[in-house]
Amino acid sequence: MTVQITRNEKRRAALRAKPVDGQALKKVVEAAFAWLKVNQEIVNSLNVFPVPDGDTGTNMVLTMQAAWDEIATSPEQNFGKMAHAIAHGALMGARGNSGVILSQLWRGFARGVDSVPTLDADSFVAGLQKARETAYKGVVRPVEGTILTVAREMAEAVEEARSRTDDLFLLLEEAVLAADAAVERTPELLPVLKEAGVVDSGGKGLFFLMEGVLRFVDGLPLDSPIASVKPLSALNLEHAHDAVEPGQDYEVVLDFRPHKPLDLEAFYERLEEMGTSIQVGEGEGMYRLHIHVPTEKRYEPIDYAMELGTVTRVQIENLLAQMEEQATEERKHYELANVEPGQIAVVAVAPGKGLARLFANLGAAAIVEGGQTMNPSTQDILRAFENLPTDKIIILPNNKNVVLAAQQAAEVTVKKVVVVPTRTVMQGLAAMLALEPDGDLEEVAAAMKELAEDVVSGEITVATRTVEIDGVAVEAGQHIALLDGKLVLAAESLDDAVLGLLKQAGAEEYELITLFYGADLPKAEAHRIADLIRDAYPEQEVEVQYGGQPHYPLLVAIE
Repeated sequence: MTVQITRNEKRRAALRAKPVDGQALKKVVEAAFAWLKVNQEIVNSLNVFPVPDGDTGTNMVLTMQAAWDEIATSPEQNFGKMAHAIAHGALMGARGNSGVILSQLWRGFARGVDSVPTLDADSFVAGLQKARETAYKGVVRPVEGTILTVAREMAEAVEEARSRTDDLFLLLEEAVLAADAAVERTPELLPVLKEAGVVDSGGKGLFFLMEGVLRFVDGLPLDSPIASVKPLSALNLEHAHDAVEPGQDYEVVLDFRPHKPLDLEAFYERLEEMGTSIQVGEGEGMYRLHIHVPTEKRYEPIDYAMELGTVTRVQIENLLAQMEEQATEERKHYELANVEPGQIAVVAVAPGKGLARLFANLGAAAIVEGGQTMNPSTQDILRAFENLPTDKIIILPNNKNVVLAAQQAAEVTVKKVVVVPTRTVMQGLAAMLALEPDGDLEEVAAAMKELAEDVVSGEITVATRTVEIDGVAVEAGQHIALLDGKLVLAAESLDDAVLGLLKQAGAEEYELITLFYGADLPKAEAHRIADLIRDAYPEQEVEVQYGGQPHYPLLVAIE
C-alpha cells in the first residue's frame, strides 16, 4: 500500500456545507489533473518494455488537459451536465490506449450521473459503476491487471462501502484505497508486469487522479510529487539539434556507469567548459550524456566519462552534416491524393516526414503526424478526414497505441469509417497496396488487413532501462530488437541488432527487406547496414528508405 489517508476534518466540514454541484466538480477535476501532471513522469517510467516510448502518463495528462479545457470557463451549475462536458473534452482529446480508456471512464461516469443537479452517495456509486461498465465495453478484449481492473475494484469497493455510510468523503477514501490496492496487485494478474518489475502504468495514472481529488478535499499540496524519478525515457533528445549554433560541430551521446555517486554540480560545471545543449538522464545506475561540442573537443566528454566510470556506449555525429542531410530529405515535399465524392479516402498516421511522403505517394488522402511517443488524439484523427469530399474513409493507425483513438474517431462521425488495425507503419505501407479508390469500402478494407498481416515488422531502438522480459536480458543502453511487437534480443551494436532481428525473423524465407532509417541515423550509415544485410542475405532484395521517425534508428519490413 502506498497511499496514506490524512483527514482534515475542519476542511471536510466546510465542504460538506456546500452542494457538490457543477462548479464543485470543476474544482475537483482541476485538482485531479494537477496531481496527475505532477506525477506524470512516474507513470511514464512504468513502461513494461525498455523502449523510449513510455508515454502513458503523457497521454493521460493530455487527455485530461482536453477535458479541462472544455470546462475551464464554464459557469454550469448542474453536476451531471458538467460531467458530460468533461466527458466530451476527454473523448475528443483522448490519446493512446490509456487516454481512450480514461475518456471512456469519464463517458460512463457522466451517464451514471446524467442530469443529477448535485452529487450524493448514491449517484457517486452509480457513476463509478457506469464508468466501469463503459470502459470494459469499449475494449474488444479486456485484460485484467490494467486500468480496467483498477476501475472495477474501485467501483466495487465504493458499492460495498455505501451500505455502511452515505458520507461522500468516506466513499472517496474507499475508492482511493481500493485503487491503490488494485494497482499494487496488477503484477499478480498480468505476468508481463511481474516479469518487468512494474505495476500497470494506466492503473497508476487513474490512482493519481483519484488521490488528487482526496488531497484537494483535505487541503494537501498538489504541486510536488511524493516520489521523484528521472528515468532515461524522460531524456528528450528528439529536438536536441533542431538549431545548431556556431561551435556546435559534433553531437556526442554516451552511456556510462560511475564508480561512485556523481557530484552533479561539479559534473555539469565540467561539461559546460566543453560544450552546450547538455542533457543528462539516469536509470538504474547508468547515466546517458548528450552534449554538442566543437571539433577540437569532440573526444573530451568521452575522456571525462572514462575518468568517472565505465563507458558502455558512444555515438559521435557530425552535427552540421547530419542537419543538412536531414533538411535535404525533409525538403522533398509530397502531395496528398485528390479524392472525389464517393471514392475511398485513406487517413494514415505517420511518425516521420519520410514515412508521411511514402504514404502520400501510395495514395493517402490525409496524414496525421504521430506514432511512438506522440500519439494523436481522437480530435486530431477526426480533423484529418472531416473536410474530405467523401464519406468513405479508411484509417490506418499504424501503431498499437493509436488503434483505440482511431476507433473512437470512427464512432463520433456520420461518415462511413473503417479502421484497419495496423500496429506498425510497415503494416500500414503494405496495406496501402490494396487501395482501390473506386472499390467497395468493406472489401478494400478487408484486402488491406490481409496484406498488412503478411508483412513482418521489425523495430530497432536503444533500451532505456535494465530488465528481463520473455527470457531476453537487457541492459540499459543496449540496442534492442522487437519483432512484430515482441522483444527478441539485445545487442551491443546496431549492426548486431539488425542482423539478429533478421535471423530471428527467418529473413532467408522472404524476398524483400526494407530499411526505414530514422531522424537520428545518417543516410550513409543506413546504406552501410544495408550492404551488411546484402552480404548476409545475397538472395534477398534490400531497399533503403528515409523514414524520419524519432527514437527508432531503424524500422524494418520483411516481405
